[in-house]
Amino acid sequence: MLAAPVLLLLLVPFSPSSAAQLPNPGQAKVALVATNGQPFPWDRMRLPKTVSPFHYDLSLHPNLTTLDFTGVVRIQLDVHEDTRAIVLHAKQMQVSNVWLLAPEGVRPLRVLEYPRFHQLALLSDSVLTKGRRYEVQLEFAANLSDSFHGFYKSSYRSSSGEVRVLASTQFEATFARAAFPCFDEPAFKANFTIQIIREPRHIAISNMPMVKTVALPGGLLEDHFDTSVKMSTYLVAYIVSDFLSVSKTTQHGVKISIYAVAEKIDQTAFALDAAVKLLDFYDDYFDIPYPLPKQDLAAIPDFQSGAMENWGLTTYRETGLLFDPDKSSASDKLGITKVIAHELAHQWFGNLVTMEWWNDLWLNEGFAKFMEYISLDITYPELQVDDFFLGKCFDAMEVDSLSSSHPVSTDVENPTQIQEMFDDVSYDKGACILNMLRDFLTPEAFEIGIIRYLKRYSYQNTVNSHLWESLTDICNSDDLDKGRMKHKEFCSQRSVQSGASKWYPGDELDVRAIMDTWTLQEGFPLVTVEVRGREVRLSQERYLKTDDHSLTEGFLWQIPLTYMTSASKTTHRFLLKTKTGVLHLPEEADWVKFNVDMSGYYMVHYAGDGWNSLIKLLQHNHTALSSNDRASLIHNVFQLVSTGKVRLDTALELSLYLSRETEIMAVTQGFGELVPLYKLMEKRDMAALENQMKNYIVDLFRGLIDRQEWTDSGSVSERVLRSYLLLFSCVRNYAPCVTKASQLFDSWRDSDGTVSLPVDITMAVFVIGARTPEGWDFLFEEYRRSLQMSVKSRMKSAMTVSPLQDKLKWMMEQSLHGEVMKTQDLPGVVVSVSKNPRGYKLAWDFLRANWPTLIKKFDLGSSTISHLVTEVTNQYSTREMLDEVRSFFGSLTEESGSEMRCIRQTYETIEENIRWMDTNRPLLQAWLDKRSHRAAHEDL
Repeated sequence: MLAAPVLLLLLVPFSPSSAAQLPNPGQAKVALVATNGQPFPWDRMRLPKTVSPFHYDLSLHPNLTTLDFTGVVRIQLDVHEDTRAIVLHAKQMQVSNVWLLAPEGVRPLRVLEYPRFHQLALLSDSVLTKGRRYEVQLEFAANLSDSFHGFYKSSYRSSSGEVRVLASTQFEATFARAAFPCFDEPAFKANFTIQIIREPRHIAISNMPMVKTVALPGGLLEDHFDTSVKMSTYLVAYIVSDFLSVSKTTQHGVKISIYAVAEKIDQTAFALDAAVKLLDFYDDYFDIPYPLPKQDLAAIPDFQSGAMENWGLTTYRETGLLFDPDKSSASDKLGITKVIAHELAHQWFGNLVTMEWWNDLWLNEGFAKFMEYISLDITYPELQVDDFFLGKCFDAMEVDSLSSSHPVSTDVENPTQIQEMFDDVSYDKGACILNMLRDFLTPEAFEIGIIRYLKRYSYQNTVNSHLWESLTDICNSDDLDKGRMKHKEFCSQRSVQSGASKWYPGDELDVRAIMDTWTLQEGFPLVTVEVRGREVRLSQERYLKTDDHSLTEGFLWQIPLTYMTSASKTTHRFLLKTKTGVLHLPEEADWVKFNVDMSGYYMVHYAGDGWNSLIKLLQHNHTALSSNDRASLIHNVFQLVSTGKVRLDTALELSLYLSRETEIMAVTQGFGELVPLYKLMEKRDMAALENQMKNYIVDLFRGLIDRQEWTDSGSVSERVLRSYLLLFSCVRNYAPCVTKASQLFDSWRDSDGTVSLPVDITMAVFVIGARTPEGWDFLFEEYRRSLQMSVKSRMKSAMTVSPLQDKLKWMMEQSLHGEVMKTQDLPGVVVSVSKNPRGYKLAWDFLRANWPTLIKKFDLGSSTISHLVTEVTNQYSTREMLDEVRSFFGSLTEESGSEMRCIRQTYETIEENIRWMDTNRPLLQAWLDKRSHRAAHEDL
């Protein structure tokens, strides 16, 4: 599943601390009581392993008029231990007529419910015998969910104004149980045979192709779908809608279809071609044929996350799939291709081989995120994805530098904790440590190892150690396919052991020992480097934004260090396994740069004169280092200010070189470190310093901004950077930009929106137009009329940047109602308003006032709720705001989210902001004054 992009009801309340309330070993067990007052035969959140399903026959009848559904499920079971109770999941549904279909005949089962764990117990009068197979049948009924998960209602408005309803599924992580009774844990894999009853005006699609349609009394039709491969419940999917589709066939004979609402079907061509190309790529890369005959991609009008990898039926936000060559931007193309690459990678990583439990979610999500970049680098080189990967590692480090972070592999028990795993640590840190491992092993060895992993564990469930074993000693493998020439060649030329010698001579490579340090402990290392002649002294500690140094103790990583020097452009390698270490350079050097291209997930502090030598290099010859190396220096130096390792004026001196920078990763990282500084000041009464800082940033990038053409020319990275720079300069009131954008907006409005604007500059134009009530109203009318999802997205974002507070408030309220502006977009609207200096208090007030509605709609612990909480508050920098935030979140109950990790992260972030401002504000003032004085002197 892909989280929703930025600029993005339980009948029985569920307690996030349920795990803590479970009986512990050694304690007296507390008997759980079912809804009818009888003892419930199971006392844990996780299901017992006494029985397991191997086949589901699922028949469903959704009614899109009454917005409910009925169904019958028959589950074939293997019994592993003698038992009288079958415990499985069901949530918010009426279950009736439950039967055991045994060889001795059919008999009813008693049903007990324990809603807090979403569990049913089916009780048999006689023992179900170990080693035998049985079948149970349950009838059930429920309402279509009005959230974005389970089997839920979606709708869209046609251009004629008619509201049309459809029903779609979103089962990850724990919502299949809200659609049909099932064993809703990833390790309970089974085959599924599905039938869906519908009206003739609708179609039904599911994971597998339809094999036949049967006419039923009353004019209804029943579609029968082929039996699925063995899979987890969270991957089951079905949609009943009036969608149209377009199709193509891959070189390997798989039918690819894109489904969308009729009026947008003409925006599917790009996604169709991308899906064909990418499925073919993965088929070859993984050396395992895609196991289903078809792969559908459906654009759902209401969708909470970015996309979902249901096997054979991946689902997406409309913005994640629909592309108009005339109206979509370069970043739209990049985003759509990445999300398709992500979901199709999951067909192997996650679907074919699935983590045993949600604690290892990163095995799914980190891999899919990582494979986005591997696949697109080869299939779409023009998208230049390498220019964007590093940003994912910086995003992960932002969360991972807090004491409230968590290990990549973390114990989780209840649904709220599971939902919280869908975060930057599982996705982005997961991808970044895989990238580090690939660089460590070599890309060839890494590819051989992951193919071995996928082949060995196909249709099974895995834990971390299975992956590390598959990546160790890969050339002495019985299960390696000798038919793959490049693998044979690789293994004949060198063993992985010889590859390891370049890291740590004479040592055997133990992938598990290395990678356990990256997955089983939270955070990441800061490596301090001190060069003394040819001797380089190394030490490692946990990087943590806190003044409590006791929290950094006891951490040790095995770090694959890479470095280059002024004397040699060769990448040197050293595996640091200890707290300190020493290495010797071949010859003395003017400068040393560690973490080459930032392929490693760690930060570097250059002690002694190290930072000064690198600052000199950047000022005189910045292209001696790669764009990624420059971006990592910018990131590291500013982050080290937070811990007091580096003075702020040192970091600012380094930033001066940015006036000559042109590459997207380094430029955007420069903005990423500098802009938050004035954002902290916007929340305090310090306008003079705030404006000085804003002016410094505009001056720094003025040359690059002035060189931007108001066209759609250039490479993808150049086009994305242009959009970024022009938007920034217009928001910052840079006069040439405001003048040009005003002219373009006026001519566009005068033409009633018919004049074609260059796509990449539309955000800048819309932001200027949205500053006046008349311009904002015109923009909103165009938003309401448009069928182009990417255009609507840019208009919506621009409207949130407006200084018109009444409009900002109205937008959030409209998004909550979901009629004109979709409720799926509400989190993005609120977050965007919170970044607006005229809107941040409005967004905070809105979040507090609507908290019960938000957690009901978007689900407690979800990445959406976490993102809302952290993003709305992460620029606060005063004690007053911290007290206000603590007061609100402290008033919540466990049922309404008080235990969520994102709340701890919020407190930590605001405290760090306050500490940063108190420590560094005088330094910042002095440096900016000195620079202004120096600039004035130079002008004389």
